[in-house]
Amino acid sequence: MELAQQIIKGNRTALGKGITLLESTLPEHEKQAQELLAECLPHSGKSIRVGITGVPGVGKSTFIEVFGKLLTSQGKKVAVLAIDPTSEQTQGSILGDKSRMHELAANENAFIRPSPSSGTLGGVANKTRESVILCESAGYEVILVETVGVGQSETTVSNLVDFFLLLMLAGAGDELQGIKRGIMELADGLIINKADGDNITNAKNASLAYKRALHLFPAMENGWTPKVSTCSALENTGIDGIWDMITTYDSQMSASGWKNKNREKQNIYWLHHIVKEELGSKQYNLLLAERKLKDLEKELIKGKTIYQLLSSF
Repeated sequence: MELAQQIIKGNRTALGKGITLLESTLPEHEKQAQELLAECLPHSGKSIRVGITGVPGVGKSTFIEVFGKLLTSQGKKVAVLAIDPTSEQTQGSILGDKSRMHELAANENAFIRPSPSSGTLGGVANKTRESVILCESAGYEVILVETVGVGQSETTVSNLVDFFLLLMLAGAGDELQGIKRGIMELADGLIINKADGDNITNAKNASLAYKRALHLFPAMENGWTPKVSTCSALENTGIDGIWDMITTYDSQMSASGWKNKNREKQNIYWLHHIVKEELGSKQYNLLLAERKLKDLEKELIKGKTIYQLLSSF
């Protein structure tokens, strides 16, 4: 497939076209999208996938631009998959992230793709997982998945990424609101942004409060202790320390085998999710009862795409 070959060569225009094909709801595009995915899959998997979420007004776009520029200055290829909320009434989406990150968007080592959430819960678009595969096959070494905004359902993004980064604000009401607990328990790194000007002391105090709070949470299965730090995307301070935190995590998880084990677990999560969505709960429960899903899990781990497996039904 010519489009797949262009993506694998690192052609940004082809990558954009490929993601558009994945996101298309037209029946005639579905088969093409699955062929594209099957061709790109063997070339994927070599990146660090970072999920970035945070409360509204935390400065996610500014942070991602500064963070992305740091990585491209080190010679890294960075892809940003930014999810914009879709209006319930008009089904429209602003998709303004490219204009908010104009300097990064102009960088030839960066690829920014805004996608509508299309009402999907979990803060991610319907085809974000498949878009990650295309970006990796195009040679992007760091994939940043920016989610819609903080909320309990945001936890879906943790099933897409290796490292989950939570951006917070100091002095924005109750520092430890219960609504954030579900997300805080999943965060591998917690960053207090806007630690500048008169807010530096507030940010340090918030950092201490979060460190104390994280000690009350159960230990992570992978042995990692979540880190808390402060930064200012506006003044470009503390950003390099965040990258050090992520690379330390990635080295540890790769060495222990957790990274591969966790990605397998994530793939199985998405297999179950998509089977239920495509075939319906009744058929899903039947497959579960007949243990047929276990066979599908084995085939998935061998390197087949979920949609290739679904085509047998």
